Formats: sequence, C-alpha cells, structure tokens
Amino acid sequence: MLDQRKDEAIARTFKQVSAAFKSVFQELVPIGTGRLIINRRSDGAQDEDDSEDEAPTQAARKKGSKIEEYVSVSIAVSFNSKHDEQQKIGQLSGGQKSLCALALIFAIQQCDPAPFYLFDEIDANLDAQYRTAVANILQKLSGQGGQDGKGGGQFICTTFRPEMVLVADRCYGVTYTNKTSSIDVVDREDALGFVEGMQK
Repeated sequence: MLDQRKDEAIARTFKQVSAAFKSVFQELVPIGTGRLIINRRSDGAQDEDDSEDEAPTQAARKKGSKIEEYVSVSIAVSFNSKHDEQQKIGQLSGGQKSLCALALIFAIQQCDPAPFYLFDEIDANLDAQYRTAVANILQKLSGQGGQDGKGGGQFICTTFRPEMVLVADRCYGVTYTNKTSSIDVVDREDALGFVEGMQK
C-alpha cells in the first residue's frame, strides 16, 4: 500500500514537471522540442510523459515493480526541428546544457514554486536569442508582466549581459575599493553602460 502511494506520487510529480518542461522548453526554443524520460532498472525501460501513454506507475504495477525500480530522469531535446532526432543531454554543447537545466528549473518552479531564487550568471553561455528568452521567462515568473498585478517568485540574478538588465525591476552595482565591497542601487542606463562596456 505504501509503495503504491509512493508510485502514485512519483507518477503525479513526473507528469506535472514533464508537461511544464515541454512548455518551458518550447518557449525557450520555439523551433525545438524537449521531453523528460523516467528510467527504470528493469530491462532499461523508459517511460515518457505523454497523455496517450500510460503513466509510469501503471506500467510498473503491471510488471510488479516497486518504488526502487525508478533510477533516474533523462532529458531528450532537439534544438533544430520538432521532427529531428532528439539528443541526450550528454550530446549537447555547454550553452544547450545550460538551457536544458534552466528549462528544468523553471518547470519545477511552476509545479512547486519557491519564494526566492538566486542565479549566478545563468546567461553566460547563451546566445543572444536564448538570453532574451530566459530573461522574458524570468520576468513572467516574477509576476512583473502579470495582469493581476501580483508578484511571483523573487529572482536575483548576477549578469554581464544586457538582456537580463532590460527586464530587471531593480539593478545593483557591486564595487570593490580599498579591500571593501559595497553595493548600491544603479539606474538601468548605468547598468546597461557597464555591461556593454564589459563586452568590448
């Protein structure tokens, strides 16, 4: 009975996060597609989240599997076309891996939101189009663009790229003088001037 409840909890969580991952990845990479795959010990079987497919727990129950059958979750994506063969995470470039990791974080955030997130240069390895897409998602998730006027999670991001600065609610500059760091609010124009100067 307890194993069955654990299986149901895993299946429910996996379906929610998987559906959110597909949606977020589609938003980040409009011409691509991404999906999560749950891996089981028994004969290397994999279950994908699909409304037409049976849930992982139903398949596991038919085989008499227990909770220990689930070993990991994999990511398969295509960045070029919805019809291209999807690649595993190990086959991707550094920037593509970063984008997949962000899509998974945002998917989990949509299913089980936290009030506060701290990101350190998450856009460093991304192309300009992906930096813009990530910045737009952060703006949406923080509730700045919401129609109800309510804020969402709070995101603090360090960056040396202009795309994140353009959607930020507030910008802070960190300076280091005489072995002492200080933090000050800076206006958007100064922040943009600083990060653009860093690109030269």
